[in-house]
Amino acid sequence: MQIQRLTTSSKHLVTDLFNQYRVFYKQPSDPVLADAYISNRLQYGESVIFVALNDAGEPVGFTQLYSTWSSVRAVKNWILNDLYVTAAARRLGAGRKLIDAALAFARTEGAGYVQLETAEDNHNARRLYETIGFVQQAPETEYLVYRISL
Repeated sequence: MQIQRLTTSSKHLVTDLFNQYRVFYKQPSDPVLADAYISNRLQYGESVIFVALNDAGEPVGFTQLYSTWSSVRAVKNWILNDLYVTAAARRLGAGRKLIDAALAFARTEGAGYVQLETAEDNHNARRLYETIGFVQQAPETEYLVYRISL
């Protein structure tokens, strides 16, 4: 398993995986949208994407990070927003290697933290995240999160 950072010229490696990821989350299949979305994120430097390639050089997973800033701490942090591994490649270490690459990248960027979210019933993912060292945040933190839909 090899992990590489995606560039605009290698975006083709994840567009189908990104479409599969969206379908996994009950979105309609739309390869054109997937290609445009990945292209724009890379073209405008809005995300960092790593792809996992199997021994045959075929893409089997990806992770996508978005930056966020803390004004108070004056540091850039990263949201590990997307992690997807094909069913055939699960339990072969691709997810862990993708997360390891994301964490190594964030460290070189001087990040204060990497954050992610997952469903409560996603036990396999939660086990992986906790094994790596992610700690579930208590809902009673010092700050409350509010959101308004537009």
